Amino acid sequence: MASDKNALRVLSLFSGCGGLDLGLEGGFITLKKSVNENIHPDWIEYNVNRNFVRLKKNRFETVFANDILPCAQKAWNHFFGNRKNIEDVYRLKSIVDLVKDSKQGLFQFPQNIDVVTGGFPCQDFSVAGKRLGFDSAKSHNGVNEDHAENESRGTLYLWMKQVIEIVKPKIFIAENVKGLVSLGDAKKIIETDFRNIDKGYCVVDAQVLKAWEYGVPQSRERVVFIGISRKYANPQILADIEQKSEQSLYYPYPIKTHGEGLQKIVTCKDAFVGLKEPDESSDAAQKAYSKAKYYGKMQGSSEVDMNGVGPTIRSEHHGNIEYRRLCKEHGGKIASELAKGLQERRLSVRECARIQTFPDDYEFIFNDGINKVNSSDAYKVIGNAVPPLLGYSIGKRIETLWKDLFGE
Repeated sequence: MASDKNALRVLSLFSGCGGLDLGLEGGFITLKKSVNENIHPDWIEYNVNRNFVRLKKNRFETVFANDILPCAQKAWNHFFGNRKNIEDVYRLKSIVDLVKDSKQGLFQFPQNIDVVTGGFPCQDFSVAGKRLGFDSAKSHNGVNEDHAENESRGTLYLWMKQVIEIVKPKIFIAENVKGLVSLGDAKKIIETDFRNIDKGYCVVDAQVLKAWEYGVPQSRERVVFIGISRKYANPQILADIEQKSEQSLYYPYPIKTHGEGLQKIVTCKDAFVGLKEPDESSDAAQKAYSKAKYYGKMQGSSEVDMNGVGPTIRSEHHGNIEYRRLCKEHGGKIASELAKGLQERRLSVRECARIQTFPDDYEFIFNDGINKVNSSDAYKVIGNAVPPLLGYSIGKRIETLWKDLFGE
């Protein structure tokens, strides 16, 4: 893959369909209301129309991606293959096996990596899950089977740590669900493990980023770890970060742009602008929505608040997907739509993607004759993803600091 000489090379782990990859790279279309131009006047490349803008491209370039889900690889290749010349970028293999192969000389990670990213599996730390944490019963391949110590799904961050030790990036970004913060000493243990990599990383205390405070129309919250290599970074700047934390001019986490005292939060009504009803749309992702029946008061049986942020989009699908619209008998509140005769239905794949801030040119549902991704796969990979706009906020902040940190 041809690379810009000014590009910062990204090695992406647990990549899924590439939400964080897309966010770091930039150059995608998003809602105009999602950008606070008073705070970030230089983010927009151009206005697409009255509702949408194209964000500027960042310096980051994904040169390696990895996951164990075939549908994630297919979706990633289908989208990113249209953006760049892909040459075997995405490896469909467990991170455990990749590290083992690397140590045995059977495989080599790309060289000269600037950034390692990874949203290590979150189900075992999620409040919605069983919260097994480090004691997950599932192996690194995502199935229930006997596994060696440190090869459970809940300890895969340790294998991400090994990748960081191998490729020695200048910065790494790791993320997980908010639930990790309240699971005993999990956050502190992970921070300590990350700080002890190679010659040491300045790991700023992990922060919980609330997606809606960064222009994402969703109630999603993620804990993000950022580590900066002491080997490469300016020591005075690292000292300033460690002494002053959030008061440092070089604090690596993005500043909030939406919410109280800032720009208004982006709502579902904002997010769904311009979308036709499924039976009127030519977009396969908008035409597709779960037909699971209404089962009463249980997860996935609520109607989205069109005047508020959307629900956290989960990787579970069909029966757990919230309703775009409920009928009056089931408590539907969108009277104007019901009066028009619009029927009860769950969120479409495209509506979930909009809530996650994926651009409409990310097709999600396709069959190109070689690869196929259906609606179940699409719901899953969208729910597993980092919202690209949140990734863009993180990437832009790091890009802004890069020259001061590393002199390049």
